[in-house]
Amino acid sequence: MTHSIHVAVGVIINDKDEVLITFRPKDKPQGGLWEFPGGKMEPNETIELALEREFREEISIRLKSYFPFQKIRCSYKEYSVVLYVWMITDYTQIPRGAEGQDIEWRPIKLLDCEDFPEANRQIIKVLKLPKFLPITPDLKDSESLKKILEAYSTQSVSLVQFRQTHLDPGGYLSFFKEAQIVAKKYGIRLIFNGELQDFQKTEAAGFHANSQRLMQMTNRCIESYRYFGASCHNVNELKKALELGVDYVSLSPVLETKKHNDCMGWEKFHKLAFGVHLPIYALGGVGVKDLGVARVNGAYGVSGISSWLKNTDFNPN
Repeated sequence: MTHSIHVAVGVIINDKDEVLITFRPKDKPQGGLWEFPGGKMEPNETIELALEREFREEISIRLKSYFPFQKIRCSYKEYSVVLYVWMITDYTQIPRGAEGQDIEWRPIKLLDCEDFPEANRQIIKVLKLPKFLPITPDLKDSESLKKILEAYSTQSVSLVQFRQTHLDPGGYLSFFKEAQIVAKKYGIRLIFNGELQDFQKTEAAGFHANSQRLMQMTNRCIESYRYFGASCHNVNELKKALELGVDYVSLSPVLETKKHNDCMGWEKFHKLAFGVHLPIYALGGVGVKDLGVARVNGAYGVSGISSWLKNTDFNPN
């Protein structure tokens, strides 16, 4: 029987969308590869204490704030690894290789799985999710579709959740296929938000399950190379998402909107986010300007509709 090694891992992203990585010495297992900083947890040590110790000893920084991001299990021939990955949002002092190892700030878009141990590859997949994930409003026709994708492209949007609540399954599938052709011209990838059986008829970047579909699913049937996301509003839905192995969730409603006045607020959002190892997008009454407060409260990014329509001439109606 293989033994398990429990490892605390920290991800630090700077303002340039670069992530801190360290070079693994060649005399160590899987040496000669880059990795995200961290190390083995000592007996009876919490994840938080292990992170603080490892970053102090390895990178010479003191951590101030962080939140759970992912939990990854990876099996090798002689042992298995459980990675407790946390996102670090604030620290003091300047990172340096305190043990003589090379460190580097690498642009997230240039991360290559071949440069990292296998256990780190799920981290890279999720880090390539954008920090902003717009959701389309209901669109009336092809002209509206073109205009909104054009508006997204001027804001450097690369991934969009394509939601159309007014269409039946057949109408949605047809419109999605049309949208993919247009989106490709703008360098935008689309996430499918329709019936699961129709998803496989597309080349969507991923599948997003609304909360009803999420609770009906019994296993992850989305290919590993595509994103699997879900809408969550409470702890039970978050736990279900975790069981199914989603790549991210949206958690809503955070703040009051025209449609929702029963918002959870940042305090409850913080409590829910810190209770699961999941990349979470804050949704509901938040936008681009709220990324900082969202990350302090445990969100990886921000999602929504209206924030990406401001200062544009797009009108969905």
